[in-house]
Amino acid sequence: MKTLFSLAVATVMVGVAASAPAQDFAPAIVFDMGGKFDKSFNEAAYNGAERFKKETGIAYREFEVTSEAQRDQALRNLARRGATVIVAVGFAQAVPVDGAAKEFPNVKFNIIDSVVNLPNVQSFIFKEQEGSFLAGMMAASASKTGKVGFVGGMDIPLIRAFGCGYAQGARFVNPRVEIIQNMTGTTPAAWRDPTRGGELARAQFDRGVDIVYAAAGGTGLGVLQAAKDQGRLSIGVDSNQNHLHPGSVLTSMIKRVDVAVYEAFKAAKENRWQAGLRNLGLKEEGVGVAIDEHNRRLVSAEMEAAVRKANDDIVAGRLSVVDYRQANSCPVQ
Repeated sequence: MKTLFSLAVATVMVGVAASAPAQDFAPAIVFDMGGKFDKSFNEAAYNGAERFKKETGIAYREFEVTSEAQRDQALRNLARRGATVIVAVGFAQAVPVDGAAKEFPNVKFNIIDSVVNLPNVQSFIFKEQEGSFLAGMMAASASKTGKVGFVGGMDIPLIRAFGCGYAQGARFVNPRVEIIQNMTGTTPAAWRDPTRGGELARAQFDRGVDIVYAAAGGTGLGVLQAAKDQGRLSIGVDSNQNHLHPGSVLTSMIKRVDVAVYEAFKAAKENRWQAGLRNLGLKEEGVGVAIDEHNRRLVSAEMEAAVRKANDDIVAGRLSVVDYRQANSCPVQ
């Protein structure tokens, strides 16, 4: 049995039935850089869309962005072709969504990881710091060297929030733990460079790190591979990546992008869709850590109990985790 702390299991799929006229329910999705099979962020969105399709029988249109210029064109083209509800995956689509939503006020737009304040836009953001806190607790508990690492993708506040939450969780367990963090780059290419991810992970291993958390999209696959090759541990992100290297991935910090996509389209189909902001954390079952048959032997009963208690304390408000994006700094370095 799989255990997901404070996580609702859901998946979604979006599509426009080929025979459906423009006025009928017609969903669509625009994936961000890295492709829908990145085994991480985009793939979580894809899985959500797939669940929706399987449950409803409704197909969806999709577009995989391969250059920044395509985002705006993709959104507008889907709207022109009759899409009634569109999910834009990724913070980088905020400006294109803003423009397209103004041009097509009757289309229900949804954006993941950013906020667009318009009457026909629903914005989903996540409390990544809370799930990452639990991952940091597990890393510090499992580390034998007292040194844990973090490899982020593009150096933006969102990814800093992952790293900051992770550091807070690690220090919560071991105040003396050393935390080494690296970012892959400052452009969207940072999400799809597994070779560079592996290099950064190996450099951290050379400094004594024995567990690395990768929050870097497709780049993180190189981190997980490097950990496997060197007999170290890794922590996956967004999707459950435990199965990629069984026995080497300590856990995955799951971010329920699939839930966001699924709910966006289900709500639109059921005529209960609402514009506005949705902020998903542990309480909302939007983030968490995964324990399943692939990492079960790596997680002791004591570790699991401690993480479950912290989860409950965060949900109840007894334990707070600083959000780097709001504080503009991290209390733990």
